[in-house]
Amino acid sequence: MKKEHIQLTEEDRTYIESLLAKGQIAVKTQRRVQALLELERGRTFTEVAAIVGVTIQTVSTWAKKYKAAGLAMLVDQPRPGRPAVIDGVQRAKITALACSEAPEGYERWSLRLLAEHVVELGIVDDISYMEVSRILKKTNSNRT
Repeated sequence: MKKEHIQLTEEDRTYIESLLAKGQIAVKTQRRVQALLELERGRTFTEVAAIVGVTIQTVSTWAKKYKAAGLAMLVDQPRPGRPAVIDGVQRAKITALACSEAPEGYERWSLRLLAEHVVELGIVDDISYMEVSRILKKTNSNRT
């Protein structure tokens, strides 16, 4: 006799199957959904881990979280850490400034010059040239 690790409610099963039918869900959510369905079918943690492509401990954790919180376990909880200081609008302004003409007396923007100018313009209160570098690195812009 196979062990039943979880028992989905009819509403949960319907919701999960509708998520899979959409085909436009994140991979981590799809894995969790698939694991829940396989666990309900009576498969072991080892079998489900092999099917889904995660560790046995991960499957066990998902089963415990489903029992405790229901389908809320499909969504990651906010992670601890420092919140973002610079928002998307500010990042866009910094990128636009980097793509503009360099100030008089300069051939092109340097990272330090950009950082100083961004603070002077009041786009942000404080920024390092390395943060400017990280912002520009995430774009496909070429500052030359």
